[in-house]
Amino acid sequence: MLYMIVEHFKNEDPLPVYRRFRDQGRLAPEGLIYVSSWVDEKMHRCYQLMETDDSTLIEQWIANWNDIVDFEVYGVLTSKLLNVLLLCFRLMLTISCSVFITNHAIALSL
Repeated sequence: MLYMIVEHFKNEDPLPVYRRFRDQGRLAPEGLIYVSSWVDEKMHRCYQLMETDDSTLIEQWIANWNDIVDFEVYGVLTSKLLNVLLLCFRLMLTISCSVFITNHAIALSL
C-alpha cells in the first residue's frame, strides 16, 4: 500500500532533518520503500510517498525521526488504481442489477 507522509519540521527548521539524513540515511526499516518526496517552498514541510505492506514499519521509521519531525500519515491510492476500482464497482453494480432484474422477471412470469 502507498502512504503519503507529511513531515512537519519542528520549529520549522529543516537543518536537523537534513543533517541526520546526511549522516545516517533515511533510517527506514527493511520493507518500507521510499518512492518520492517533495518539500514545500518555505522548507517547513516534506511530503514523502512510501510503500509497504506492513504499516507497523511506518511507526518504526517515525520513531527514528519524531524528536525533530511531527508526522501525518495517510493511506493513498494512485488515480489510475482508483479509476480501475471505480470501473470494477460500476461493472459489479451493472451485473448485480441485471441479475436482480432477470430473477424478478422470471419470478413474475411464473
